[in-house]
Amino acid sequence: MQQPKFSLLACPQKGVEMVFADTDHRFGRHTHDQFGIGLIVRGAQKSSSQSGQVEATAGDIITVNPEEVHDGSPLGEGGRAWRMVYLDAAVMQGRIAQLHEAGIPARMEFQQPQIRDAALARRFEQHVEAAMDSSPGWTLALDESLLLLLKDLLRPAACPPSRLHQSGIARVKTWIDGQPAHPWSLAELARQAELSQFQFIRHFDRATGLTPHAYILQRRIQLARRMIRQGGGLGDVAAACGFADQSHMTRHFVRSFGLSPGTYARAVSGTARRRNFVQDPGC
Repeated sequence: MQQPKFSLLACPQKGVEMVFADTDHRFGRHTHDQFGIGLIVRGAQKSSSQSGQVEATAGDIITVNPEEVHDGSPLGEGGRAWRMVYLDAAVMQGRIAQLHEAGIPARMEFQQPQIRDAALARRFEQHVEAAMDSSPGWTLALDESLLLLLKDLLRPAACPPSRLHQSGIARVKTWIDGQPAHPWSLAELARQAELSQFQFIRHFDRATGLTPHAYILQRRIQLARRMIRQGGGLGDVAAACGFADQSHMTRHFVRSFGLSPGTYARAVSGTARRRNFVQDPGC
C-alpha cells in the first residue's frame, strides 16, 4: 500500500479549499457539506454517485454535490492522483446568484459526476493556477475563472419527489442537522417521523442514501472538520461532536476524508498558504 500524500491549499477566497492527493486509499460511503470539483491527473478510480457507478481516468473532471453519498476506490495498481476544489454552500450561492443574472436558474447542481472534456479540464487547471497566484487583496483572476468554470458545470437542480416532503423524513433530517451531537435513539427519530422503526430506516435510506446512524456520523464528521478548522482541540472537538473519544472520531474522519484529524489540524493551522504533508493515520 502506498503512503497517502496530500497537499492543502488555503485559497484567498473565504469558504474555498483545495486538496491535492496521490493515494490508493479506498474511501467508504460518505458525504460532504460542500460542493466539490476535481480533476484526475494520474491513474483512475471508480466511485458511486447519484447517477450510479462511474469510472474516471486521467484528464476527467469529477464533481460532487453537498449530501451526495459517494465513495472512491483506485482502478489498477499505483493508486491515483487528483486535484479537488471544495466550495462552501454560501460561496456557491453567491456565485449562482451572479450567474442567475445571466438567466441561469437559481437552484443549480452538478449533474455529471464524471466529464471527459479537454477544454473544461484546461479551464479547471487555469482556476487552480489562479488560486495559487492570487492573494487576499487581488482575486480578480480567481473570481473570474471560478465563474467561467461553474457556468459550464452547473445545471438546474432536479425537484425532489413530493412524497418525501409529505413524510416526516425532512423534519427529522432538519432535527439531526441542527443537533448532530445529540444521542438520538432510533425509537425517538421514528416517532418524530410518524413511522415504525423499520419503515423509518427504509424511508430515510431511500431519501438520503444513508441509514440514520450513518447519516448522523457524517454530520458529526462534517461538524468536527469545521470546528478543527476554527482551531478547536481534537479531544474537545470529539466530545462536542458526540464521539465516544478521539480515536472514535479519527477512525471515521480517515474513512471519509483519507487523512486524520491531527493531520488536517496541522495543515489548516499553518500560516503558509500551501501545506504539504504525508498522512499519519494514528493522529
